[in-house]
Amino acid sequence: MLDTKLSGKTAVVTGASSGIGRATSLAFAREGARVALVSRDRKRLSEVAAEITENGGEPFVAQVDLTDTEALEKTFQKIIDHFDGRLDILVNAAGIIASGSIETTTLEDWDKMFAINVRSVFYLSQLAVPFLKKTKGTIVNLSSITGLRAFPNVLAYAVSKASVDQLTRAAALDLAPDGIRVNAVNPGVVVTELHKRGGMDEESYRKFLEHSKTTHPLGRVGKPEEVADLILFLVSPHASWITGVTYSIDGGRAQTCFR
Repeated sequence: MLDTKLSGKTAVVTGASSGIGRATSLAFAREGARVALVSRDRKRLSEVAAEITENGGEPFVAQVDLTDTEALEKTFQKIIDHFDGRLDILVNAAGIIASGSIETTTLEDWDKMFAINVRSVFYLSQLAVPFLKKTKGTIVNLSSITGLRAFPNVLAYAVSKASVDQLTRAAALDLAPDGIRVNAVNPGVVVTELHKRGGMDEESYRKFLEHSKTTHPLGRVGKPEEVADLILFLVSPHASWITGVTYSIDGGRAQTCFR
């Protein structure tokens, strides 16, 4: 088994109440990290916290709207105080998606997408840097295949994830002299609540997943735990010479042409 050496480490994970954020939080806790679970959804956060507690962990639950600057600052300070000033890992996994083309995307939808998918990633990373400098810590951002490849009718989402990719690369160069590594993961279609929260009904989502089996060369969609495993590797000492990378984990989808 790969020894990720997270015992005694502290981690902040946004979007921790569901999907990849949830899977990452559980993986970190299993590996011995102290985890701050960050999300707007108090009920689901409590469920994740309970699962970690049942397995001997001691999670810190932080309910906050990431677009509320003042609330985010106060919440981050509470997390830092709880961890006695120590922070080793930040995973920016929170995100939203919505359909829309260059013709149909409203300014409101555009601004909302960037507020959560880009602005919160930038600002939370900025808040975390002084503490990550002390531990030579690491940041992992959750991007998407749409950051690397264009797809129709998800314009704002795609541009926001391309922004996350460039933010990752630029921050990696800025922070390399301090020993802080910054990387991103770019999943293909993964079974989470993302698309349903973005407006898909159950039947549409079922058809989308079925179709996605044909667009991913490995013949299936991904699981949150598979992406969490990659994130676990990237924050571990085994990835100590990796920074500024946008890491595809997509069953080969990024290698294919439109069909």
